[in-house]
Amino acid sequence: MASSTDFLGGDAGHEYRIPGLVVRDHRVSVPVDWSAPERFGSIEVFAREIVDPAKAGDDLPLLLFLQGGPGGQGPRPLGGGWWATALRTHRVVLLDQRGTGRSSRVDGRAITAFDDAREAADYLACFRADAIVADAEHLRSTVYGGRRWATLGQSYGGFLTLAYLSRHPEALTCCYVTGGLPGITATAEDVYRATYPRQASRNAEFARRYPADVATLGRLADRLSAEDVRLPNGDRFTPERLQMLGMPLGMSTGADALHWQLDTVFADDATAEPSDAFLAAVAHETGFDANPLYAVLQEAIYHQGHREPGWAGQAEHERWPSFAADARPLQLTGEFVYPWMYQQIRALRPFQAVAEELAARTEWPWLYDVERLAANEVPVAAVQYYDDPYVDLGLALGAADQVGSTQVWITNEYLHDGLRVAGDVILPRLMDLAAGRWTVTGR
Repeated sequence: MASSTDFLGGDAGHEYRIPGLVVRDHRVSVPVDWSAPERFGSIEVFAREIVDPAKAGDDLPLLLFLQGGPGGQGPRPLGGGWWATALRTHRVVLLDQRGTGRSSRVDGRAITAFDDAREAADYLACFRADAIVADAEHLRSTVYGGRRWATLGQSYGGFLTLAYLSRHPEALTCCYVTGGLPGITATAEDVYRATYPRQASRNAEFARRYPADVATLGRLADRLSAEDVRLPNGDRFTPERLQMLGMPLGMSTGADALHWQLDTVFADDATAEPSDAFLAAVAHETGFDANPLYAVLQEAIYHQGHREPGWAGQAEHERWPSFAADARPLQLTGEFVYPWMYQQIRALRPFQAVAEELAARTEWPWLYDVERLAANEVPVAAVQYYDDPYVDLGLALGAADQVGSTQVWITNEYLHDGLRVAGDVILPRLMDLAAGRWTVTGR
């Protein structure tokens, strides 16, 4: 972690070309703790600006992309994507949120540098939505001269959007949200109470589509319970870790990808010995090596005001005996983080004490300003998905009712990754919705 106290810096940007894009990289120096800048010193925040080469000299409006997460870096533009649509009209800014990507990274090595878990928890508490919004505002003022911009928030990016509207609505021209309207006053307990049934539904859909795979998962779980099977990184492969393969079931290709992964699961079918390729895939998909903050801050992104201490996801899990690791058919878990992960997963072990400290905290700053959101005049156009197991539709619609100038398009055509798989459809429709060229009915 840096110790500099010069928090006003921002570079002019290194510009270069790649096929189909002109790219400019920006770095700004920001305090870790915006409320007490001297406390932890400064870190770097990185943003990548992209523009259509044919329009590189044009004075285009700015669109800031707010990535999902927590702990997700901004997307790296490869071929076509939603940005191809956005670049027709905008200059797009892809932010690596603090602690991720090319911004000053938080990993196990950074956390072990702290003397105690409480200090480390104080540090990580500075990596939530309020600080990310402050970073974006600093980027806007130092790099872009205070120009107003639009935002596009995917998943957790919608949480950031409402935090932004709570603090700096004057900075925003309009906001687009895809699968990410949070319950403004919902607790982590409220969220998991709503999303556990949706994950159960995704399991039922997977079983309906691929019934033979359910038996395969059960056989493998039985072997993992009886024997010490190791992943390539040395972690023990447990039934609980196998259940984590259900995380992508809320994505458009999640069920199909899992099916084909299980197609070659066994090196020896008679003994249910998992293949090396399958073990390597499990280690990669459930390891959190690239994004440990996703796990460590998963529940903290919901905490506001006073709360009872504890692990909300674990408490809800225990209310669902059908999701127990020894239950059959084996149910696959979703976007939930449990205490056992900090013992079983190598990349998370350095965070165990700090994660426990965060779970024990009972007082948190407020992320959303309910009164300011109610009076909001910035156009907000959102899409929410009926079957999304990550961001509950009911909580999202409740939030929409509490935010002024907000319209929501509800659809069952897509799952949580609708922007990724159909950005050329979704983004123009949201732009039309915000501009009044299209309206939604039926709510």
